Amino acid sequence: MEAWQFRRAAAADVPAIMVLERATFVNDAWSERSMRHEVTSEHCFYLVAFRPESPDEIEGYAGLLAPTGSTDGDIQTIAVAPGARRQGLGRALMLTLLGEAQRRGVTAVFLEVRADNPGAQALYRMLGFEEIGVRPHYYQPDDVDAIVMRVEVVAPRTAWAENPALTEGGEQ
Repeated sequence: MEAWQFRRAAAADVPAIMVLERATFVNDAWSERSMRHEVTSEHCFYLVAFRPESPDEIEGYAGLLAPTGSTDGDIQTIAVAPGARRQGLGRALMLTLLGEAQRRGVTAVFLEVRADNPGAQALYRMLGFEEIGVRPHYYQPDDVDAIVMRVEVVAPRTAWAENPALTEGGEQ
């Protein structure tokens, strides 16, 4: 298993993100303008992943839209470089975004995934996402359906919350 480091993405990361974006999403890549807007938006949280010895070489990125005060969040995008796939990076990026969603008070996170991407679907199911619908012909120009998925973001529970004797001032 490789060791990656994460940092919050900045506008300066957009050119490197776009190299991976265009390579991963050949027919439906976002525009650089759209990506820059997302990365710099106060309502979004974007991460980049890199190997410690190569901080300028982006191996993956992922983004969450979760405006202040909203209880819903959306995974906007996630991509992992071909050489870094199947090593846990996508899972780590997703878990980090879900942690940020929780920190922001989000209670449900949604995403769309291509119907022809069973690997991503399996990852999302492993993380607790459930299919809630289909958006026909969502991905263009490939004319591929999007599967809409949702996961509840549960607040962590501590021993204090689980043990009524402790919450009532009792000692154990």
